[in-house]
Amino acid sequence: QVLVYDLLFGKGLKCGGRWKALARRHRARLEAELARLKVRQKVSRNEDLLAPARAASPGASQVPRYVRVNTLKTCVDDVIDFFKRQGYSYLGKAASVEELRALSGKKFLLDLHLPELLAFPPQTDFHDSLLYTSGHIILQDKASCLPAFLLGPAAGSHVIDACAAPGNKTSHLAAILKNKGQIFAFDVDTKRLATMSTMLTRAGVTGFQLAQQDFLTVDPGDPKYSKVTHILLDPSCSGSGMVNRVPREEAAPSAERLQALAGFQRKVLSHALSFPALRRLVYSTCSLHREENEDVVRAVLQERGSAFRLVNAFPSWPCRGLAAFPGAESCLRASPADTLTHGFFVAVLERHGEGAAAP
Repeated sequence: QVLVYDLLFGKGLKCGGRWKALARRHRARLEAELARLKVRQKVSRNEDLLAPARAASPGASQVPRYVRVNTLKTCVDDVIDFFKRQGYSYLGKAASVEELRALSGKKFLLDLHLPELLAFPPQTDFHDSLLYTSGHIILQDKASCLPAFLLGPAAGSHVIDACAAPGNKTSHLAAILKNKGQIFAFDVDTKRLATMSTMLTRAGVTGFQLAQQDFLTVDPGDPKYSKVTHILLDPSCSGSGMVNRVPREEAAPSAERLQALAGFQRKVLSHALSFPALRRLVYSTCSLHREENEDVVRAVLQERGSAFRLVNAFPSWPCRGLAAFPGAESCLRASPADTLTHGFFVAVLERHGEGAAAP
Protein backbone atom coordinates (compact mmCIF):
# COMPACT_ATOMS: atom_id res chain seq x y z
CA GLN A 1 0.00 0.00 0.00
CA VAL A 2 2.85 2.38 0.79
CA LEU A 3 4.46 1.67 -2.58
CA VAL A 4 1.18 2.27 -4.42
CA TYR A 5 0.72 5.53 -2.54
CA ASP A 6 4.21 6.70 -3.47
CA LEU A 7 3.65 5.67 -7.08
CA LEU A 8 0.31 7.44 -7.52
CA PHE A 9 0.45 10.36 -5.09
CA GLY A 10 4.02 10.77 -3.88
CA LYS A 11 7.33 11.63 -5.53
CA GLY A 12 7.85 8.25 -7.13
CA LEU A 13 9.36 4.99 -5.92
CA LYS A 14 12.60 5.40 -3.99
CA CYS A 15 13.05 1.77 -2.96
CA GLY A 16 14.47 -1.06 -5.03
CA GLY A 17 13.86 -4.75 -5.41
CA ARG A 18 11.08 -6.89 -6.78
CA TRP A 19 8.25 -4.88 -5.18
CA LYS A 20 9.34 -1.77 -7.07
CA ALA A 21 9.36 -3.71 -10.33
CA LEU A 22 5.94 -5.19 -9.56
CA ALA A 23 4.43 -1.79 -8.81
CA ARG A 24 5.86 -0.29 -11.98
CA ARG A 25 4.60 -3.20 -14.08
CA HIS A 26 1.02 -2.48 -12.95
CA ARG A 27 1.30 1.31 -12.98
CA ALA A 28 -0.98 1.83 -15.98
CA ARG A 29 -3.75 -0.28 -14.44
CA LEU A 30 -3.42 1.47 -11.09
CA GLU A 31 -3.63 4.90 -12.71
CA ALA A 32 -6.64 3.81 -14.76
CA GLU A 33 -8.43 2.59 -11.61
CA LEU A 34 -7.63 5.86 -9.86
CA ALA A 35 -9.09 7.81 -12.80
CA ARG A 36 -12.24 5.65 -12.76
CA LEU A 37 -12.59 6.15 -9.01
CA LYS A 38 -12.47 9.94 -9.45
CA VAL A 39 -15.12 9.76 -12.17
CA ARG A 40 -17.37 7.64 -9.91
CA GLN A 41 -16.86 10.02 -6.99
CA LYS A 42 -17.34 13.02 -9.33
CA VAL A 43 -14.11 14.73 -8.28
CA SER A 44 -11.13 15.96 -10.23
CA ARG A 45 -8.40 16.15 -7.58
CA ASN A 46 -6.87 13.31 -5.61
CA GLU A 47 -7.37 15.15 -2.31
CA ASP A 48 -11.11 15.34 -2.97
CA LEU A 49 -11.26 11.57 -2.46
CA LEU A 50 -10.65 12.05 1.27
CA ALA A 51 -13.65 11.07 3.37
CA PRO A 52 -15.20 14.32 4.64
CA ALA A 53 -17.36 13.10 7.50
CA ARG A 54 -15.13 13.27 10.57
CA ALA A 55 -12.47 15.75 9.56
CA ALA A 56 -14.77 18.30 8.01
CA SER A 57 -16.06 21.44 9.65
CA PRO A 58 -19.01 21.14 12.05
CA GLY A 59 -21.42 22.42 9.38
CA ALA A 60 -20.87 19.34 7.24
CA SER A 61 -23.00 17.17 9.50
CA GLN A 62 -25.96 19.57 9.13
CA VAL A 63 -26.06 20.00 5.36
CA PRO A 64 -28.58 17.66 3.69
CA ARG A 65 -27.64 15.41 0.82
CA TYR A 66 -29.02 17.32 -2.15
CA VAL A 67 -29.97 15.46 -5.31
CA ARG A 68 -30.62 17.39 -8.52
CA VAL A 69 -32.96 15.59 -10.89
CA ASN A 70 -31.43 15.58 -14.37
CA THR A 71 -34.38 16.59 -16.53
CA LEU A 72 -32.47 15.66 -19.68
CA LYS A 73 -33.10 12.03 -18.75
CA THR A 74 -36.04 11.90 -16.36
CA CYS A 75 -38.48 14.01 -14.35
CA VAL A 76 -38.98 14.81 -10.67
CA ASP A 77 -42.08 12.65 -10.27
CA ASP A 78 -40.37 9.56 -11.68
CA VAL A 79 -37.35 10.00 -9.41
CA ILE A 80 -39.61 10.44 -6.38
CA ASP A 81 -41.44 7.23 -7.32
CA PHE A 82 -38.12 5.40 -7.71
CA PHE A 83 -36.95 6.37 -4.22
CA LYS A 84 -40.33 5.47 -2.74
CA ARG A 85 -39.93 1.99 -4.22
CA GLN A 86 -36.51 1.87 -2.55
CA GLY A 87 -38.18 2.29 0.85
CA TYR A 88 -37.84 6.07 1.25
CA SER A 89 -40.73 8.16 2.59
CA TYR A 90 -41.54 11.27 0.56
CA LEU A 91 -42.69 14.17 2.77
CA GLY A 92 -43.66 16.58 -0.02
CA LYS A 93 -42.27 20.05 -0.65
CA ALA A 94 -40.40 21.63 2.26
CA ALA A 95 -42.03 24.72 3.73
CA SER A 96 -38.96 25.94 5.61
CA VAL A 97 -35.26 25.39 6.19
CA GLU A 98 -36.20 23.90 9.56
CA GLU A 99 -38.01 21.05 7.80
CA LEU A 100 -34.82 20.31 5.88
CA ARG A 101 -32.86 20.42 9.13
CA ALA A 102 -35.19 17.85 10.71
CA LEU A 103 -34.68 15.20 8.00
CA SER A 104 -33.61 11.80 9.32
CA GLY A 105 -33.75 8.14 8.46
CA LYS A 106 -35.11 7.26 5.02
CA LYS A 107 -37.15 10.42 4.51
CA PHE A 108 -36.79 13.07 1.82
CA LEU A 109 -38.30 16.36 0.69
CA LEU A 110 -38.63 18.49 -2.41
CA ASP A 111 -36.57 21.63 -1.83
CA LEU A 112 -38.45 24.81 -0.94
CA HIS A 113 -36.52 27.01 -3.40
CA LEU A 114 -35.36 24.95 -6.39
CA PRO A 115 -37.96 22.95 -8.33
CA GLU A 116 -35.79 20.01 -9.39
CA LEU A 117 -33.86 19.49 -6.16
CA LEU A 118 -34.52 16.75 -3.59
CA ALA A 119 -33.13 16.79 -0.05
CA PHE A 120 -32.17 13.71 1.96
CA PRO A 121 -30.61 13.39 5.44
CA PRO A 122 -26.94 14.43 5.66
CA GLN A 123 -24.34 11.97 4.33
CA THR A 124 -26.89 9.75 2.59
CA ASP A 125 -24.77 7.94 -0.01
CA PHE A 126 -26.08 7.53 -3.55
CA HIS A 127 -22.80 6.88 -5.38
CA ASP A 128 -23.85 3.26 -6.01
CA SER A 129 -27.43 4.14 -6.92
CA LEU A 130 -28.54 3.16 -10.41
CA LEU A 131 -29.97 6.66 -10.90
CA TYR A 132 -26.57 8.21 -10.17
CA THR A 133 -24.46 5.83 -12.24
CA SER A 134 -26.84 6.27 -15.20
CA GLY A 135 -26.81 10.08 -14.96
CA HIS A 136 -30.48 10.45 -14.03
CA ILE A 137 -29.54 12.31 -10.83
CA ILE A 138 -26.64 14.65 -10.06
CA LEU A 139 -25.23 14.88 -6.54
CA GLN A 140 -24.84 18.65 -6.25
CA ASP A 141 -25.05 21.00 -3.30
CA LYS A 142 -28.01 23.38 -3.32
CA ALA A 143 -25.83 26.50 -3.35
CA SER A 144 -23.96 25.16 -6.37
CA CYS A 145 -27.29 24.89 -8.22
CA LEU A 146 -28.02 28.61 -7.79
CA PRO A 147 -25.72 30.00 -10.53
CA ALA A 148 -27.25 28.13 -13.48
CA PHE A 149 -30.76 28.51 -12.05
CA LEU A 150 -30.35 32.29 -11.74
CA LEU A 151 -28.67 32.64 -15.13
CA GLY A 152 -31.78 30.98 -16.61
CA PRO A 153 -30.93 31.04 -20.33
CA ALA A 154 -33.81 30.35 -22.70
CA ALA A 155 -33.70 27.20 -24.84
CA GLY A 156 -31.63 27.89 -27.95
CA SER A 157 -29.30 30.38 -26.24
CA HIS A 158 -25.53 30.44 -26.68
CA VAL A 159 -23.89 30.23 -23.24
CA ILE A 160 -20.32 30.30 -21.93
CA ASP A 161 -19.32 28.37 -18.82
CA ALA A 162 -16.05 30.17 -18.26
CA CYS A 163 -14.42 27.99 -15.56
CA ALA A 164 -16.39 24.83 -16.11
CA ALA A 165 -14.78 21.71 -14.60
CA PRO A 166 -15.85 19.41 -13.04
CA GLY A 167 -19.09 20.11 -14.92
CA ASN A 168 -22.08 19.99 -12.56
CA LYS A 169 -23.07 23.56 -13.43
CA THR A 170 -22.53 22.83 -17.12
CA SER A 171 -24.91 19.87 -17.02
CA HIS A 172 -27.41 22.03 -15.12
CA LEU A 173 -27.18 24.68 -17.85
CA ALA A 174 -27.80 22.01 -20.49
CA ALA A 175 -30.90 20.84 -18.63
CA ILE A 176 -32.22 24.42 -18.43
CA LEU A 177 -31.52 24.82 -22.17
CA LYS A 178 -33.23 21.45 -22.82
CA ASN A 179 -30.15 20.59 -24.92
CA LYS A 180 -31.19 23.30 -27.38
CA GLY A 181 -28.54 25.90 -28.03
CA GLN A 182 -24.79 25.87 -27.53
CA ILE A 183 -22.56 25.73 -24.46
CA PHE A 184 -18.89 26.73 -24.69
CA ALA A 185 -17.05 25.35 -21.64
CA PHE A 186 -13.47 26.28 -20.73
CA ASP A 187 -10.94 24.92 -18.28
CA VAL A 188 -7.15 24.88 -18.27
CA ASP A 189 -6.70 21.42 -16.71
CA THR A 190 -6.63 18.46 -19.13
CA LYS A 191 -7.55 15.84 -16.52
CA ARG A 192 -10.44 17.90 -15.18
CA LEU A 193 -11.78 18.33 -18.71
CA ALA A 194 -11.51 14.58 -19.33
CA THR A 195 -13.49 13.88 -16.15
CA MET A 196 -15.99 16.54 -17.16
CA SER A 197 -16.46 15.07 -20.65
CA THR A 198 -17.27 11.68 -19.12
CA MET A 199 -19.75 13.20 -16.69
CA LEU A 200 -21.52 15.30 -19.34
CA THR A 201 -21.85 12.32 -21.66
CA ARG A 202 -23.30 10.23 -18.83
CA ALA A 203 -25.77 13.04 -18.09
CA GLY A 204 -26.98 13.07 -21.71
CA VAL A 205 -25.64 16.56 -22.49
CA THR A 206 -25.31 17.48 -26.16
CA GLY A 207 -24.50 20.75 -27.89
CA PHE A 208 -21.40 21.55 -25.85
CA GLN A 209 -17.83 22.36 -26.85
CA LEU A 210 -15.03 21.77 -24.33
CA ALA A 211 -11.81 23.72 -24.70
CA GLN A 212 -8.59 23.41 -22.73
CA GLN A 213 -8.06 27.14 -22.61
CA ASP A 214 -7.67 29.90 -20.08
CA PHE A 215 -10.86 31.95 -20.37
CA LEU A 216 -8.79 35.14 -20.19
CA THR A 217 -7.23 34.19 -23.55
CA VAL A 218 -10.60 33.76 -25.27
CA ASP A 219 -11.22 36.54 -27.80
CA PRO A 220 -14.63 38.16 -27.23
CA GLY A 221 -14.53 39.35 -30.84
CA ASP A 222 -14.25 35.83 -32.27
CA PRO A 223 -17.28 35.26 -34.55
CA LYS A 224 -17.78 31.88 -32.85
CA TYR A 225 -18.98 33.74 -29.74
CA SER A 226 -20.97 36.46 -31.49
CA LYS A 227 -24.27 34.97 -30.27
CA VAL A 228 -23.22 34.39 -26.65
CA THR A 229 -25.89 36.10 -24.54
CA HIS A 230 -25.28 34.40 -21.16
CA ILE A 231 -22.11 33.68 -19.20
CA LEU A 232 -21.70 31.65 -16.02
CA LEU A 233 -18.48 32.65 -14.23
CA ASP A 234 -17.37 30.58 -11.24
CA PRO A 235 -13.64 31.38 -11.05
CA SER A 236 -10.93 29.95 -8.84
CA CYS A 237 -11.34 31.13 -5.27
CA SER A 238 -10.19 30.34 -1.73
CA GLY A 239 -12.88 27.66 -1.33
CA SER A 240 -13.48 28.85 2.23
CA GLY A 241 -17.19 28.03 2.02
CA MET A 242 -16.75 24.32 1.34
CA VAL A 243 -17.90 22.58 4.52
CA ASN A 244 -16.49 19.17 3.57
CA ARG A 245 -12.97 20.45 3.10
CA VAL A 246 -10.50 18.89 5.50
CA PRO A 247 -9.10 21.64 7.73
CA ARG A 248 -5.47 22.42 7.07
CA GLU A 249 -3.01 25.03 8.22
CA GLU A 250 -3.37 26.85 4.90
CA ALA A 251 -7.17 26.74 4.97
CA ALA A 252 -7.29 30.39 6.11
CA PRO A 253 -5.72 32.33 3.22
CA SER A 254 -3.38 35.20 3.95
CA ALA A 255 -4.28 38.76 3.05
CA GLU A 256 -1.79 38.55 0.18
CA ARG A 257 -3.41 35.36 -1.14
CA LEU A 258 -6.88 36.93 -0.97
CA GLN A 259 -5.70 40.03 -2.81
CA ALA A 260 -4.10 37.89 -5.52
CA LEU A 261 -7.31 35.87 -5.93
CA ALA A 262 -9.44 39.02 -5.98
CA GLY A 263 -7.20 40.58 -8.61
CA PHE A 264 -7.65 37.54 -10.85
CA GLN A 265 -11.42 37.49 -10.22
CA ARG A 266 -11.79 41.17 -11.12
CA LYS A 267 -9.83 40.61 -14.31
CA VAL A 268 -11.84 37.57 -15.41
CA LEU A 269 -15.19 39.21 -14.55
CA SER A 270 -14.29 42.34 -16.52
CA HIS A 271 -13.19 40.16 -19.44
CA ALA A 272 -16.50 38.26 -19.39
CA LEU A 273 -18.46 41.51 -19.58
CA SER A 274 -16.64 42.46 -22.78
CA PHE A 275 -18.48 39.89 -24.95
CA PRO A 276 -20.50 42.03 -27.36
CA ALA A 277 -23.85 40.17 -27.31
CA LEU A 278 -23.81 39.43 -23.58
CA ARG A 279 -27.12 40.20 -21.84
CA ARG A 280 -26.84 38.40 -18.50
CA LEU A 281 -23.98 37.07 -16.37
CA VAL A 282 -23.80 35.21 -13.07
CA TYR A 283 -20.66 35.59 -10.95
CA SER A 284 -20.31 33.05 -8.14
CA THR A 285 -17.71 31.75 -5.70
CA CYS A 286 -17.60 29.16 -2.93
CA SER A 287 -15.85 31.73 -0.76
CA LEU A 288 -16.96 33.49 2.41
CA HIS A 289 -14.54 36.40 2.02
CA ARG A 290 -15.82 39.84 1.09
CA GLU A 291 -12.59 40.48 -0.85
CA GLU A 292 -13.55 37.77 -3.38
CA ASN A 293 -17.24 38.60 -3.47
CA GLU A 294 -18.82 42.02 -2.88
CA ASP A 295 -15.51 43.85 -3.35
CA VAL A 296 -14.95 42.21 -6.75
CA VAL A 297 -18.47 43.07 -7.94
CA ARG A 298 -18.16 46.65 -6.69
CA ALA A 299 -14.83 47.21 -8.44
CA VAL A 300 -16.05 45.84 -11.78
CA LEU A 301 -19.34 47.75 -11.61
CA GLN A 302 -17.39 50.95 -11.02
CA GLU A 303 -15.38 50.11 -14.11
CA ARG A 304 -18.36 49.10 -16.29
CA GLY A 305 -21.32 50.48 -14.37
CA SER A 306 -22.67 52.43 -17.30
CA ALA A 307 -23.19 49.23 -19.30
CA PHE A 308 -24.25 46.71 -16.63
CA ARG A 309 -26.39 46.73 -13.51
CA LEU A 310 -26.74 44.43 -10.54
CA VAL A 311 -30.02 42.49 -10.56
CA ASN A 312 -31.94 41.93 -7.34
CA ALA A 313 -31.76 38.17 -7.76
CA PHE A 314 -34.10 35.71 -6.06
CA PRO A 315 -35.81 38.14 -3.62
CA SER A 316 -37.18 35.26 -1.51
CA TRP A 317 -33.65 34.00 -0.73
CA PRO A 318 -33.04 34.79 2.95
CA CYS A 319 -29.33 35.69 3.01
CA ARG A 320 -28.16 38.75 1.09
CA GLY A 321 -24.81 40.31 0.26
CA LEU A 322 -22.80 42.20 2.86
CA ALA A 323 -23.37 45.97 2.96
CA ALA A 324 -20.11 46.72 1.14
CA PHE A 325 -21.71 49.21 -1.26
CA PRO A 326 -25.19 50.54 -2.07
CA GLY A 327 -27.17 47.74 -3.71
CA ALA A 328 -25.00 44.90 -2.44
CA GLU A 329 -28.10 43.38 -0.86
CA SER A 330 -29.07 42.34 -4.41
CA CYS A 331 -26.35 39.66 -4.16
CA LEU A 332 -26.94 36.29 -2.50
CA ARG A 333 -25.00 34.51 0.18
CA ALA A 334 -25.37 30.97 1.49
CA SER A 335 -24.03 29.19 4.56
CA PRO A 336 -24.47 25.93 6.51
CA ALA A 337 -26.06 27.76 9.45
CA ASP A 338 -28.56 29.92 7.56
CA THR A 339 -29.40 28.05 4.35
CA LEU A 340 -28.16 24.50 5.09
CA THR A 341 -25.76 24.59 2.15
CA HIS A 342 -22.09 25.13 1.48
CA GLY A 343 -20.89 28.70 1.86
CA PHE A 344 -21.51 30.50 -1.42
CA PHE A 345 -21.84 33.91 -3.06
CA VAL A 346 -23.82 34.79 -6.21
CA ALA A 347 -24.26 38.05 -8.09
CA VAL A 348 -26.34 38.53 -11.25
CA LEU A 349 -25.31 41.27 -13.70
CA GLU A 350 -27.45 42.43 -16.59
CA ARG A 351 -26.79 44.73 -19.51
CA HIS A 352 -28.51 48.13 -19.46
CA GLY A 353 -30.82 49.35 -22.16
CA GLU A 354 -32.04 47.89 -25.40
CA GLY A 355 -31.59 44.13 -25.79
CA ALA A 356 -31.13 43.57 -22.07
CA ALA A 357 -32.40 40.32 -20.58
CA ALA A 358 -35.72 40.34 -18.78
CA PRO A 359 -35.37 40.36 -14.95
